[in-house]
Amino acid sequence: MRVYTSNAEISAFIATEKHASFSLGFVPTMGALHAGHLSLVKAALAENTLVVVSVFVNPTQFDNPSDLTNYPRTLTKDIQLLETLSKTRVIVYAPTVSDVYGAETIATHFDFGGLESQMEGKFRMGHFDGVGTIVKRLFEIVKPDTAYFGEKDFQQLQIIKKMVEITQLTVTIVGCPIAREPNGFAMSSRNSRLSSEELEASDLIYKTLLSVKDKFNSESPEYIQQWVSAQFSNHPLFELEYFQISESKTLEPIQQKNQTKTYRAFIAVFARDVRLIDNIALN
Repeated sequence: MRVYTSNAEISAFIATEKHASFSLGFVPTMGALHAGHLSLVKAALAENTLVVVSVFVNPTQFDNPSDLTNYPRTLTKDIQLLETLSKTRVIVYAPTVSDVYGAETIATHFDFGGLESQMEGKFRMGHFDGVGTIVKRLFEIVKPDTAYFGEKDFQQLQIIKKMVEITQLTVTIVGCPIAREPNGFAMSSRNSRLSSEELEASDLIYKTLLSVKDKFNSESPEYIQQWVSAQFSNHPLFELEYFQISESKTLEPIQQKNQTKTYRAFIAVFARDVRLIDNIALN
């Protein structure tokens, strides 16, 4: 498997591979790969000649220094997992911070039209500027035709679509379904930091979202909000950070149900210092 650590090298390789019928897929990751990431790579392989997977823990999207320090870094294992899909059609780009950012590791400020002000944006200051900065930079280096993102980070997916629109980059963004554990728990690299007890109890998060979807047809948003809060009140393992029902496109919180709009429920929960997020389409 080809592994590149500099933008000059990967750009030069891609340039030599391009031809009339060539298409390049891209899956940006922060490593610690799991089956969810592999599902994105599989989707990219099904639609493209070649797929680049970036493995880069981006410092500018972490508002919590300890979260950045503790984020799992498992490049050797990541490469081995990717090799189970293809050793020739998957390329790894694992750069250093200086290779991506140059002399200054700073984020560019974006106006995402209010998408950045909801949910994650309220609790992680500057997070989406960091996301927009790194994804834009990676798009400029890799120059993919299509890029694939999981819907677990649905707000991030909407942010990236908006960033592409703002910057007029010529890349198609594809959202892929959430990959889940057998108990419904959304797959995440952070799950490796959970205890066995926390993992066993983690089905509460998805079960709560399923109940919300069921209640959405008959109950008011206010009632559902109170019900969700009650599920986590004084829970021995999990602390609710936020729950919000939002309009899918704008991410604005629901005021009154409108049959012409689609909605999603979003949740963020702490298990000790490990932050877990999930969401579900409601209609």
